[in-house]
Amino acid sequence: MPRLAGTLIVLLTFILLWQGFHLLVGASAIASPLQTVVKLGSLLGTGEFWLNISETMRAFVAAFLLSLLGGISLGIVLGVRKLAGNVAEPILTTLYSIPKVVLYPLVLLCFGLGISAKIAFGVMHGLIPITLFSMNAIRQMKPVYRRTSQVMRLSPSQSAFTVILPAILPEIISGVRLGFSLTLLGVLIGEMFASQRGLGFLLTSAINLGQIDTIMAIALLLTVFAVSCNSLMMLFNRQLTHR
Repeated sequence: MPRLAGTLIVLLTFILLWQGFHLLVGASAIASPLQTVVKLGSLLGTGEFWLNISETMRAFVAAFLLSLLGGISLGIVLGVRKLAGNVAEPILTTLYSIPKVVLYPLVLLCFGLGISAKIAFGVMHGLIPITLFSMNAIRQMKPVYRRTSQVMRLSPSQSAFTVILPAILPEIISGVRLGFSLTLLGVLIGEMFASQRGLGFLLTSAINLGQIDTIMAIALLLTVFAVSCNSLMMLFNRQLTHR
């Protein structure tokens, strides 16, 4: 109950600040909360908008699954093999520090203008954080778990899925939360650069046309989606930690 009250207070404060900023700078710079909700409702009532949502979600789900499976698998391998992890970690960190936007022409050259380019751009954003979190989680894992799997003579795959993965799952969820947000960001950026459908494309079109209410409505929809998913993962992580 106190947590729910705190959430409501934060939400109310955010809405009041939003309304105050709208009154300060005017409707030409930022739409009011009511205008944004009304515009979002009208957009959700059109079939074309749902087609764009579907396009974004298709690319995002594929990119996130690839980032999740690839990041956890690669992180486990690099975490178990200490030498490989020590060599790979600075390389991955350096690669992730490169602005992904400068690589987008290369992505377009390799994958074209279809959904594959958006998926690839999303994976570029989400794969490395999940890999690094998973690798560091194994490094910080209690040695007794690995020694137990060796005593029980488990195969590498059995050790990974029955001992290592359950032991590091709470830490992995933290990496997944970050990878989730970054993958969504990558897909949206990909749609903004070279796409004719999707929420990122609608944002770019609204920016070019100066449609402030549409920009705010799409931003609100994405914010609600991201915050809701992140809250569910936080709740899941909290339950795992408690257990």
